[in-house]
Amino acid sequence: MTLNVWLSLLAAVIVISLTPGAGAINTMANSMRVGWRGAIWGVIGQQVALLVHVIIVAAGVGLIVANSPVLFTVIRYAGAAYLAYLGIRSILTKPVVAGEAKTQAAITRRAMIWQGFWVNILNPKAIVFFLAFIPQFVRADQPQLLQYAIIIGTCVLVDVCVMWGFFATVAKPFSRFSRTLKGQRVLNTVFGALFVGVAVLLLFLH
Repeated sequence: MTLNVWLSLLAAVIVISLTPGAGAINTMANSMRVGWRGAIWGVIGQQVALLVHVIIVAAGVGLIVANSPVLFTVIRYAGAAYLAYLGIRSILTKPVVAGEAKTQAAITRRAMIWQGFWVNILNPKAIVFFLAFIPQFVRADQPQLLQYAIIIGTCVLVDVCVMWGFFATVAKPFSRFSRTLKGQRVLNTVFGALFVGVAVLLLFLH
């Protein structure tokens, strides 16, 4: 991969990562609930899903998903259902006092990783997007493995910087609201509504 091609890839990935979506909402919600440092666990889960998406496309499975309306619809509905579940669960979550919140944050690292993973993996449009995006930067006359490794490394590095360095940081000043029961209720309701909103978009915007 030439420098010019890589710079084009880098620019494209930055723009894509900065586009608000379920991953950004998940990262901001985690940052406000467990703090900026704790939000990294959700970001890690999202990167694992991103890695899986690229592997799926590289293996050719993405083409099957893109060309199968039934499979695409099943994954799309599953993704929407999961986001709606996260939203409703957030809205119904009972606020906790500061001491309990710290204990809860320490326990839910694995949960945040899994949630970040499922938020990203259950998005068939991501597979279709990568199916159209990745081939633009892969040359058939050059080693495929190295090119995909560069693409994966660039995507993961940029997405971590954007999610943790931008979205989690932007949400950080609002974390003070999580210190009161009323503030927690507001945050839970707002992010719950955002998750439900993304679920609706996933269903109705084709």
